[in-house]
Amino acid sequence: MGSETMSRETEIAAFLEQAGWGDAVQHPLGQDASTRRYIRLVRPDGARAMLMDAPRIEADPCPPGADDRTRIAMGWNASTRLAASRVDAFVLISDYLRNHGFRAPEVFAHDTAAGFALIEDFGDQREIARQIEAGRVDERAAYTAAAGLLAELHAKPAPDVLARGAEQWPILDFDRLALASNADLYADWLRAERGGGPLEGAERREWESVRDDLIAQALAFPRTFTLRDYHAENLLWLDGGQIGLLDFQDAVRGWDAWDMAMLTQDSRRAVSAEAAEAAIRTYLDGTGKTREDFDRRLAVIGALNALRIAGVFARLQHRDGKPRYGSFQPRQFAILARNLSHPALKDMAGFVRRTTPFVFEGVE
Repeated sequence: MGSETMSRETEIAAFLEQAGWGDAVQHPLGQDASTRRYIRLVRPDGARAMLMDAPRIEADPCPPGADDRTRIAMGWNASTRLAASRVDAFVLISDYLRNHGFRAPEVFAHDTAAGFALIEDFGDQREIARQIEAGRVDERAAYTAAAGLLAELHAKPAPDVLARGAEQWPILDFDRLALASNADLYADWLRAERGGGPLEGAERREWESVRDDLIAQALAFPRTFTLRDYHAENLLWLDGGQIGLLDFQDAVRGWDAWDMAMLTQDSRRAVSAEAAEAAIRTYLDGTGKTREDFDRRLAVIGALNALRIAGVFARLQHRDGKPRYGSFQPRQFAILARNLSHPALKDMAGFVRRTTPFVFEGVE
């Protein structure tokens, strides 16, 4: 065991001792898609909690007021306004959600500088995706419940700054640079699926033009508090049919359609048309929003998100040597093509058809 690992284990022991959990048995659960990992804790009296171990080894998040040049120089997290696994972001957003009646984990203790949080343990295999697969939860019921939660959340004003004691966390706009940086993953990586390279020259300039038109449409849409990573892998089915929330630390002032696209346009699992439609109707009934306007927002925001995800999956395969992400790509292409079929995306649809026609294979 290396000295860095030993040092981290010593820090964990000290944190748990101070929090009153030094006698707990540790059951590591592994690392998630970021630098975080989770350890289940069980004390001799049977009490359970979860340790979130989130060392501050990622690039810093975006400072409020930073200009585009500064953010680009700082790196990906600042450009795209990601929280960089910051414990204070998780803690303060969890407080906000719990104070408004939502089931985020209670935080029992935390140390932002060290990157630790001792949080409520919701239990094993609670993810909605796993519950549906096992036949323990009806898909339509789960998706309508998740959409109903979003209707309640999006009805509340988007906060500017969250605070707990001396700690503060800003809720920033999902802005032009963040959208462009994400969408550019398509331009940089998708043609690698067929042995090609990034878009360059005249194609790149045309890409930036159609991309910016799509972003201009998005920026004109009304804002709401957006959890950003709201999908069946991050939502838990709790006792009584409550929805438990995880991975919300990247929340921004974004759009209703971003959260709904993440929920109903899921590349990791096939969401049935019935469940997706029921979720949308539940959301619209709960918010009073009109279907025509919402469908446009869902197509525009959904396309920007789908361009991002398709690019991410291509990069994971062809740069990072993770071929399993290729199994998600056909579904992702179908999601992208469906969004591009909306009249508001005519120019982007034509561009994608010319530069990566394989997106539409098997869809039409």
